[in-house]
Amino acid sequence: MSTLLSASSSDDVKSPPFTANAGEAGPDQVALPQPVVRGLVASLSAEAVGTLILVVVGLGVPIFSIPESNPLPASLASGLAVTAVMFAFGYISGGHFNPAVTLGNFLAGRIRPVEAAAFVGAQLVGALLGALSFFSLLRSLPKLPDTGVVFDSVAAGFGDHSYVGASLAGVLLVEVLGVALLVAVYLGSTAGRNPVKAAAPFAVGLTFAVLLQFGQAVGNVPFNPARATAFAIFGDGWPVQQLWLFWVGPLLGAAITGLVFRGFSWSPDRGSAVTAGNAADRDAGDTSDAEDDTDFGADADADDDSDGDRRASAVSASESSAAKDKDSDDEARDFFEGKSKSNS
Repeated sequence: MSTLLSASSSDDVKSPPFTANAGEAGPDQVALPQPVVRGLVASLSAEAVGTLILVVVGLGVPIFSIPESNPLPASLASGLAVTAVMFAFGYISGGHFNPAVTLGNFLAGRIRPVEAAAFVGAQLVGALLGALSFFSLLRSLPKLPDTGVVFDSVAAGFGDHSYVGASLAGVLLVEVLGVALLVAVYLGSTAGRNPVKAAAPFAVGLTFAVLLQFGQAVGNVPFNPARATAFAIFGDGWPVQQLWLFWVGPLLGAAITGLVFRGFSWSPDRGSAVTAGNAADRDAGDTSDAEDDTDFGADADADDDSDGDRRASAVSASESSAAKDKDSDDEARDFFEGKSKSNS
């Protein structure tokens, strides 16, 4: 199972996330290597900064767009922002920037509970900082005295606050289905066995853009709880009252997809005893399965390591086979030479 330390070594990944430091570990504790701590800080920082960028783009483009100039659609701008931050920070943290995506990764077995909680916390911090910076910008504009109304115009809502008057159940269904699709695209496009996993940022970004375009008329559906929280926190009150729906829906959709992916990656024979003759074949299969548990930012290193191990194993097996053949030839030669001498 991968961790948020997608850029760290395999030894770091196997270490528990929070244990005593080296030299302070007790008899039942494992010393925590320092690279794990540095990886944790870097990953959380990447998630916070990436989410901040997404919130600023998600607020700035629709609010400051001028319709007469045929601007870039807000949904496409947000999708491109997702692609950009995944390219910029994905190799550090895996490029979640969304609590629902983090939950999907956790339930799919790619990240541990403590790390998932830390990711969500970092994403919320980044989202709130982005909203706060944008709120400060709006406060500095004399022609926009009521910043709450501005945030309300982009906040998610249902009922009277939906453009088409969508009900609670309708908006919930859109959130669940949309996030389930988004998390499925993320998990599938970043899987280790995906031959085009380097294109994952494009796949996730375009999917997010299409979903936002679809959810805009329904009720500014954000498909991202952190984004929904940032948009609602500085509103006039009603966005916060309806915020719960935009956490329940995405988390439910992410849970469905994460569990489905975990089910497909599980096989009954894992962990069972196998014969020595099947062990090598089984290891090769497990290597490809294990690659699915890594974030796309670390796949290149993992693939190189596994290829190197397989090449080394092949060379060792070849040398061993050659040595055995040579021994057999020597024994046969000695046997026949001894027999011929006795006949003579």
